[in-house]
Amino acid sequence: MPLFYSAIILLTLLGLPLFLALFGLAGLGLQQQGVDFQVLLIDLYRITDSGILLALPLFAFTGFLLSEANTGQRMIRLSKAVLGWMPGGTMLICLLCCAFFTMLTGGSGVTILALGGLLLPVLRQSGFSERFSLGLITSAGSLGLLLAPAIPLILYAVIVQQTNLVQLDMQQLFIAGITPALLMIAALYGYGLYQGRGQAAELQPFDLAELAASFKAGFFELMIPVIVLGGIYSGLLVISEAAAVTALYVLIIELFVYRDLNGRKLLHATRESLVMVGSILLILGAALAFTTFLIDIQLPMQLVEWLDSHIQHPLLFLLLLNIMLLLMGAFLDIFAAIVILVPLILPLALNFGIDPIHLGIIFIANLQLGYFTPPVGMNLFIASYRFGKPIEVLYRASLPFFFVLLGVLLLITYVPAISLWLL
Repeated sequence: MPLFYSAIILLTLLGLPLFLALFGLAGLGLQQQGVDFQVLLIDLYRITDSGILLALPLFAFTGFLLSEANTGQRMIRLSKAVLGWMPGGTMLICLLCCAFFTMLTGGSGVTILALGGLLLPVLRQSGFSERFSLGLITSAGSLGLLLAPAIPLILYAVIVQQTNLVQLDMQQLFIAGITPALLMIAALYGYGLYQGRGQAAELQPFDLAELAASFKAGFFELMIPVIVLGGIYSGLLVISEAAAVTALYVLIIELFVYRDLNGRKLLHATRESLVMVGSILLILGAALAFTTFLIDIQLPMQLVEWLDSHIQHPLLFLLLLNIMLLLMGAFLDIFAAIVILVPLILPLALNFGIDPIHLGIIFIANLQLGYFTPPVGMNLFIASYRFGKPIEVLYRASLPFFFVLLGVLLLITYVPAISLWLL
């Protein structure tokens, strides 16, 4: 049996799809424990028993619709009209546009592909070096993952509900992500101002007419977060209903108001969203089956006992958690990391008295950094492809931004009030 486990792990390293590896490990493990293989099918069915899960494909579809439209150009134009006069205003525009776009699409790489070609020349024209501009876009591509309705936040809530260990309020999770996300944006902006001190940057004079025109052009898309958050926090809509309303609203405005979409683009957005959601559901079902196996062999309980005997302080646990999540975030897709690790880490965190909402923010913040953690962070390769630069150039360009956000991550981890004070 150990030979089979080794073979599955080796095949995974060689490119075996993750969901097949998880199913294989779970199936072999349960068979060794004398458990019927049909238990895995029951775990697959469990993922349908969640109302929150309905929001995933709808928000994914919304995000891909926006990526196919000219939303990015309209948001950049509006941001320049609002902030172009400020010192470092172009840099702040880049940060806010990336955060806004990633918040809606839920995909960090999508933001770099959609906005990178627009933002890089804008930053260069404003006096920023190529190296700084590449690093800023690469690191900013994942900033919106802590803002509602980003898909990783929703997925974390789904996984926590499936564990049946604790009740988690989705609205509170959304609120908890606001301050950490703004703190990350402010930290990168401050670092950029420090790096650009003494340089003459090109500023755009404030023009009320241009502000009014750009606001009018992007008005309907600016209403998207208002619809999502207003519907949820007012109590008029649950999250799945808000997702459905948002998807329908975006489809209507992009087809009939802006007319950015045609049949080909609509088909592409539909296909890409289905592929992404299908892969998430496959990994989610496989991860739940794997979690069943781990619970059956009492691995979480053994980990709790080991931690009780070797790690006595929650601060040390959080440090080890950050290290592990950064490493996993660099090697795993964020969705795979969430569905695999949350069921394992949640009982340990509860044992140390860590709030599950605070834990969720730590999770997403770490995995957000994992997107551009060398050597294999996904954003590094996407940016290398998008800008036609060697991967080593992206390593050097993004490393200072990584350390800035790492400092913010430690603050988020060890000062829970940053995430929880609005609650």
